[in-house]
Amino acid sequence: MTTATNEALLARAEAAAQAAVALLPASSPLSVGAPTQNVDELAIDGQAVRARFAGTAQGEVAIVVTADLVEALANSPMGALDLSQAVRPALEAAAATVGPVVVDPGEVLEPADAMGQLVDAGGILVPLRTDEGVVQAVVALAVAVEVTGGPGGDEPRAERGDRGRPAFDLLHDVEMEVTAELGRTRMSVRELLSLAPGAVIELDRAAGGPADLLVNGRLIARGEVVVIDENFGIRITEIVGPTDRA
Repeated sequence: MTTATNEALLARAEAAAQAAVALLPASSPLSVGAPTQNVDELAIDGQAVRARFAGTAQGEVAIVVTADLVEALANSPMGALDLSQAVRPALEAAAATVGPVVVDPGEVLEPADAMGQLVDAGGILVPLRTDEGVVQAVVALAVAVEVTGGPGGDEPRAERGDRGRPAFDLLHDVEMEVTAELGRTRMSVRELLSLAPGAVIELDRAAGGPADLLVNGRLIARGEVVVIDENFGIRITEIVGPTDRA
């Protein structure tokens, strides 16, 4: 690995950590430490969430948290909360620093296993420390492939056509979950606990704006809400292409 390549990897990992740190649940502010590939330097008693991403780049991202956060999520006033969902905004923010990508649901692993796997894939580990210097979390990033186009580059996915396309006819009778979404918002646990009948939650969608249609959580179309025999429905107004989804 050349010095220039190494510096680029370190800078990319630091950017991923900077993007993730603001979205990671923590009891006190965290700062980004020095990147490393030495797993032994960052021994943490807790759990890790590792996820693969694909889009303009392919690779893996992981976030390691301490047992304190894992325990707090398991004993939340609202019941046990999923660790993968709790750190997903931070995972997506870290992966997005390499370009438009889609992050898979991820899996929960032991910290040493997750960090070791990403380092073996050429990844970089970045600790997140408290003001006292205690490591409270780790962000790990490994980029395996970057998709490029043009002369001499890889052929863009959108232009590959049907060469080598799987036999999708086999999937025609497979049922999938279709969800209509009016909008989203993010709330802290404190705000959620303060909700009461009559409370109004503002969503990230203008009044009269289109609703999203998702298949297995992936955006495929947008449309307007209609009423069909006293039931709500969606009239499709736009089909979302792969580029727009990313």
